[in-house]
Amino acid sequence: MKWLVLLLIALPVPVLAQSKTVLPSEAWIEVTIEDNGSVPFTREMVLLTIRGVYRRHITREELVQPDFEGFSWAQLGPDSWSEERINGRKFKVFTRRMAIYPVEAGELAIGPFVHRLTLTDENDDWFEHEIQSEPLSIQVADAPATKDWWFPVRKLQISDQWSNAPDQLAPGEGVLRVIRLEALGATPEMIPPMPELTSPSALIFAHPEKRLVELTPEGPVTYAFWRWTIRPSNDTSGIVEPLQFSYFDTFAREAREVTISPQRIAYGTVTRAVPTDGPEEVAPPVTLLKWPAFAIAAVVFLAGLVLGMSGHKVAASKALLRFGVFDTLVRDLRGCAKAGRANGLRQAAVAILRRDGPSAGRLEQIRDFDRQVFDPKVAAPDLNEFVRKFLKN
Repeated sequence: MKWLVLLLIALPVPVLAQSKTVLPSEAWIEVTIEDNGSVPFTREMVLLTIRGVYRRHITREELVQPDFEGFSWAQLGPDSWSEERINGRKFKVFTRRMAIYPVEAGELAIGPFVHRLTLTDENDDWFEHEIQSEPLSIQVADAPATKDWWFPVRKLQISDQWSNAPDQLAPGEGVLRVIRLEALGATPEMIPPMPELTSPSALIFAHPEKRLVELTPEGPVTYAFWRWTIRPSNDTSGIVEPLQFSYFDTFAREAREVTISPQRIAYGTVTRAVPTDGPEEVAPPVTLLKWPAFAIAAVVFLAGLVLGMSGHKVAASKALLRFGVFDTLVRDLRGCAKAGRANGLRQAAVAILRRDGPSAGRLEQIRDFDRQVFDPKVAAPDLNEFVRKFLKN
């Protein structure tokens, strides 16, 4: 007995620890289901944690999942390894988080997870070793009947954003509306379809929706963006009707209704503030007219002189504005048409409306222009023809 004790003391501890015999206390794996005290419904997120604990040197490893028959699933990020002290001894801890979604009701089985390990023995040779978790089962209930889309989610946040004040639009101007959904516990395909935004007195152009997903330890977080461009269809205002949809709060275990309130869309007056304080603006340097502009000015001057001598009155500033060479906004309008820049052309047209005041013909022309630009089913507008008609109205 005495010699046996001395022999055990003389042997290196790592040699004894790294033998081909793997004790249950040196390597085990377990799977736990997050229990919130309720039976989950179909398509509701259920969280799994796979945890392996090891006191052996691991050369290679691979975790083999069960088939998950009756479930869809998502792994919530990469596996993690850490060190923990258990009963005074250090262990390596493997962790994987998963979200599973039952697609059918009843008692569903979750098979064992198998961790395939490559370990070393006392001769520093590699050998294969497998450990596996105990199989589990979970009870799933049928989703309650709903009038529209079944949307179970652990947490939902909604924001309603506008590109500018919807009731203070410039004549002919539109506004972009973006509704953003942030849903914890939902995958992108679980988000309800983008609703139809309606209005009896506004033009609405729907944009393709966008969906993004972020994986977190608490479950997938899906972001959905619903977007529309809206513009009053008359010269005054319009009402965008409310949006409604429902979802099931899996934390509170109750159905909830979401109502996004109606919104007034209107043209507002645009005024320029007159500066009272501050430094005076320095006038730009004067540029002499080149000969074509000089010739036009001479003709206008002679025509005004003849009309004045014949007893007619004419407003010189309005007469001069009929010639595009003197009107920078008209020059911009024509330049954008020649360059094929639809956005710049529309901005120049709206600027002319602000300066000269809206007219029924020009507002209707901008409405048709927006319809041709935003509606993929309508042919693109002829920019040069738009300029010709716009300046004629």
